[in-house]
Amino acid sequence: MLALALFAASAALPASLPIDAATPARLPAASATLTAHGQSHACTGVWLADLAAAAGLPAGEALRGPALTTLIIAEAADGYRVAFGLAELDAKLGNRPVLVASACDGKPLAAADGPLRLVVPGEARAARSVRQLKALRVVAAP
Repeated sequence: MLALALFAASAALPASLPIDAATPARLPAASATLTAHGQSHACTGVWLADLAAAAGLPAGEALRGPALTTLIIAEAADGYRVAFGLAELDAKLGNRPVLVASACDGKPLAAADGPLRLVVPGEARAARSVRQLKALRVVAAP
C-alpha cells in the first residue's frame, strides 16, 4: 500500500489519504496526455482535485477567503517538489487539471516513473509532472 500524506492546514482536515487499490476505485477514473521529452503518453489515474476533495479540502463555492491561500506541495522520492494552488485546481476558478497517474500507455508506471506520477496537461514543459510521487502536503501560504 502506498500512502500519500496530506498534511492539513487545519486540524479539522484529515492528516493523510491512503492511495491503495480501494481509494482510486471510489473516485472517478480520469485520463490525460503526458507530453515530456518530445513524446506523448496516454495516462490514467484520478484527478488531484478529486483527491483533495475526498480529503476534505474545500472546493467550489466553499473555496473562499483563507482557503484561497492553500497550496498542495507534491514531493517526489528524490526530494523534488512542486506546488499547486488549491484555487488553481478548482473547476470554478483556475480549472487546471492535474492527474495523479498510475498507468501510461495501458501499463503500470515503470519504477523510474512510479508507482505514481503527476501529469499536468497543457504546460509547455513537464517540470511539474512529478515522477515517483511520494507525498502531497497541504500548507497555507503565509
